[in-house]
Amino acid sequence: MKRLTNDKDGMFFEKLNTHRMVASIKEPKQIEIALSLRNQLSGVFLLTGHIGVIKGYVDLFNKHQVPVFLHLEKIGGLSTDPYGLDYLAKVIQPTGIITTKTNVVKLAIKMGLFTIQRFFLVDTEGLDNVAKSLSQIEPDIIEVMPARIPEMIGEIKKFTTIPIITGGLLFEREHMVECLRHGATAVSSSKSDLWRKTIAAEQVNFQNLNSRLTPV
Repeated sequence: MKRLTNDKDGMFFEKLNTHRMVASIKEPKQIEIALSLRNQLSGVFLLTGHIGVIKGYVDLFNKHQVPVFLHLEKIGGLSTDPYGLDYLAKVIQPTGIITTKTNVVKLAIKMGLFTIQRFFLVDTEGLDNVAKSLSQIEPDIIEVMPARIPEMIGEIKKFTTIPIITGGLLFEREHMVECLRHGATAVSSSKSDLWRKTIAAEQVNFQNLNSRLTPV
């Protein structure tokens, strides 16, 4: 089955190569801010809303050509069974989904959805869990939290070539640069002040992502 069905012409990956910042939206009032900064964001992660309003949010970002991903565990009333994911893919039509659950990743992939799997690294067992999960199924991107242990990005890159986004506990621009220098593809943040920060290519040894991020 063709993957990345809602990433129009690879737009999200193209933006990741350019901007390296994803806006995590935890409150509806942040939507307007993200839209005003859309030309310097790779996309948005929606962590707010419910089944009654989420399509309106997604339609708004789609209208402005901003890649939008729904964190399934944060959206009220949205089922992650085959019927719920089918409704999401065909009616709500986000660019893709975010989930912490490997079984949901498997199901979403079968349905042709672009998948981002979120992992929390609280100890070495967390690192083992990443390796175990990726040995079972590979999402399109992984998100690793928190971002303030950037050296762990290098550890994960030892056993996977999947692009890594990292977020959590980011407070300063230099925190972002540090994550990128350790190999993160991009950073995610719910702090709108950080959305405004740009990072010059010469500050980080950026690698072009196109070879790894080709839709399959």
